[in-house]
Amino acid sequence: MEKKKIGKIEHFFDGISVAVVNVEGLLKKGDKISIEGPDTNVQQVVESMQIDKKPIAEAKKGQSVGLKVLDKVRKNDVVYKV
Repeated sequence: MEKKKIGKIEHFFDGISVAVVNVEGLLKKGDKISIEGPDTNVQQVVESMQIDKKPIAEAKKGQSVGLKVLDKVRKNDVVYKV
């Protein structure tokens, strides 16, 4: 399985299970991603992304987006597109 680094976790909001991702490539709704770190291994499909509380369909390099995640992730975990 080839994976491409797409970003990095900047912050995680535990109560609402949302990660803030610094995007380094193109990330679209429907993409399959893997979030990996020393204590993290989460695979999921991107179902919900927001910028400034507004839903978006895709995020481009340089943007910070709120991403709904299925499990706890941590600051500096790496986000890959798989």
